[in-house]
Amino acid sequence: MPQLNPAPWLLMMTMTWLAMFTLMTKITNNATNILPTPKNNKMNQPQWTWPW
Repeated sequence: MPQLNPAPWLLMMTMTWLAMFTLMTKITNNATNILPTPKNNKMNQPQWTWPW
C-alpha cells in the first residue's frame, strides 16, 4: 500500500473551510445590516457597508 501524503488534503480542507466561512459571514452580515433601521434608533444601528 503506498502511503498517502496528508499535506495536500489538509491544505484543501483549510482552504475550503476558509472560503465557506468568509462567504457565510459576508452573507449573514449583509442580511443583518440590510434591514431597515428605526428612525429614532439610527445612532445605535450599524451602518450598511458594501460586501467587498
